[in-house]
Amino acid sequence: MPARSPSSPLPDLPPLALCAIGWFVPGAAHLWLGRRDKALVFLVVLVALFAAGLWLDGRIFPVTPQEPLVALAALANIGIGVPYFVAWALGLGAGNVVASSYEYANTYLIVAGLLNALVVLDAYDIAVGRKA
Repeated sequence: MPARSPSSPLPDLPPLALCAIGWFVPGAAHLWLGRRDKALVFLVVLVALFAAGLWLDGRIFPVTPQEPLVALAALANIGIGVPYFVAWALGLGAGNVVASSYEYANTYLIVAGLLNALVVLDAYDIAVGRKA
């Protein structure tokens, strides 16, 4: 992996394993690749975006194949990794439809997961050498 210095103690990982780590914990793949500044920014910003969506009474959508748009929103929510599972386990994200911030909050929750997917793709490109 060209992104790390030779003195880095972390072993090389296959790119797909690196992607799994990056999905599970936002920014972790960049940390593994030795890009600490980017990793910290991704972790803080993505988790803050997800937390803001929860704080503004957003809904964590259930995976329901009968409603394709809801299922796609659920997949986008799952894209944030650990914060999604923590929020789900704590019973957060029930959503308050009458809140004036409900739609904005849903957008924050969905965008956080989709941005994490882009961060994972960026880490993959770095790992395979497409990006310096």
